[in-house]
Amino acid sequence: MSAAQSFRAEAAKRILVKDGAYGTLVQAEKLDGCTYGGDLGLSRDQRGNNDLLNLTCPRLVEEICDRFAAAGADVLATNSFNANAISQADYGAESYVADMNRAAAKIVRSVADRWTAKDGKPRWVAGALGPTNKTLSLSPNVNDPAFREVDFDTVKAVYREQIDALVEGGVDFVLIETIFDTLNAKAGIMAALEAERALGRELPIMISMTLTDLSGRNLSGHTVEGFWASVRHARPLTIGLNCSFGAAQLRPHLAALSAQADTLVMAYPNAGLPNELGQYDEAAAETAAQVREWLDDGLVNVVGGCCGTTPDHIAAIAEAVKDATPRVIPKANGHTMLAGLEPMVLAA
Repeated sequence: MSAAQSFRAEAAKRILVKDGAYGTLVQAEKLDGCTYGGDLGLSRDQRGNNDLLNLTCPRLVEEICDRFAAAGADVLATNSFNANAISQADYGAESYVADMNRAAAKIVRSVADRWTAKDGKPRWVAGALGPTNKTLSLSPNVNDPAFREVDFDTVKAVYREQIDALVEGGVDFVLIETIFDTLNAKAGIMAALEAERALGRELPIMISMTLTDLSGRNLSGHTVEGFWASVRHARPLTIGLNCSFGAAQLRPHLAALSAQADTLVMAYPNAGLPNELGQYDEAAAETAAQVREWLDDGLVNVVGGCCGTTPDHIAAIAEAVKDATPRVIPKANGHTMLAGLEPMVLAA
């Protein structure tokens, strides 16, 4: 049985749980620049470069992953959100991209396998791809709407480098997450499909959109239905929402997506909305109670946490889903659905 087959089989029986936020736990450590940079000899200050810790402080990354596994996470994502050449250019660390992704995957793979050997419960490793800090859909220059800092082929190549290293390190799935620009996501999807062809075997994709305001659109203007129309050709293992807001604010948009998507839905919210200092105050029990409302409405198959969520949040969510019924995947309606900022549906 392939990883995707085992994942779908488990998801048919129960709600699965994804892990929480690496960044939240790393920030709590208050690491200095020397810890981040290690002995790599990089000239720029590496503070905040969490992905580099896969190389310079792998024990900390492993400990964080282990805490999420102990809390009940079935899906363990790699610490590789910004481990791409575009984002790493800010730190002058582009040459270490392949190494940090390979290391990230090996760390999480070892934790997942150790816990599965301990209790027999299957766990899966998702190779996390963040959106980069560039956008393909919008110009950063208000005086030149046609200008782009990067082009599609460049973004695709950047993602391909990351995906190849994550696969070499042992991931089961590719998780394209926190998507604020649908065109960036499509570059990631194409990179994953090309990597799949090169491998000669299945490389399942997980896709997760982030909303920029309560109207339910991402930065490139797509509604959740329009976004689904744009990416459903990739036949993702999961589709869903992450980051954005807390669970309560995501609920109506998650309901809209859940009604459309003929695949598994995964959602992992922030621990509420940030306070004036950018910190997340929502307690684990409160997050879990809001997620429980999703379950009562049959909206999700996989749940977890994003910004501000700790192992306590994941443990509370895991407890909340224990007796929950998984969402029933709707059948495709057979209509032609075209992608714009909103979908256009043509009768079959």
